[in-house]
Amino acid sequence: MKSQVVKRSIVIAGHKTSVSLEDAFWQSLKEIARQRDITLSDLVASIDSDRRHGNLSSAIRLFVLDHYRSGNGGPRGSTETPRGAGAVRPAFERVQ
Repeated sequence: MKSQVVKRSIVIAGHKTSVSLEDAFWQSLKEIARQRDITLSDLVASIDSDRRHGNLSSAIRLFVLDHYRSGNGGPRGSTETPRGAGAVRPAFERVQ
């Protein structure tokens, strides 16, 4: 089954940009923002400011993957925020 890529416009730090992500990543990103009680724009802005390289869509995918791999997803509908409301951990770290 092929996942459909959805292109959406979002405002980041006062600038409008478009991001293309599969629907599953959009839904997960919205869920994470709800859990942290922040706007989707604020979450994406934080991910954008923390990325070291690569494009924004890739940084978002890596962030969502890291969020669920590290066990921060909690049960569906959970409002628990283990790292604090606005904290965003880098999606990946450079390995030497």
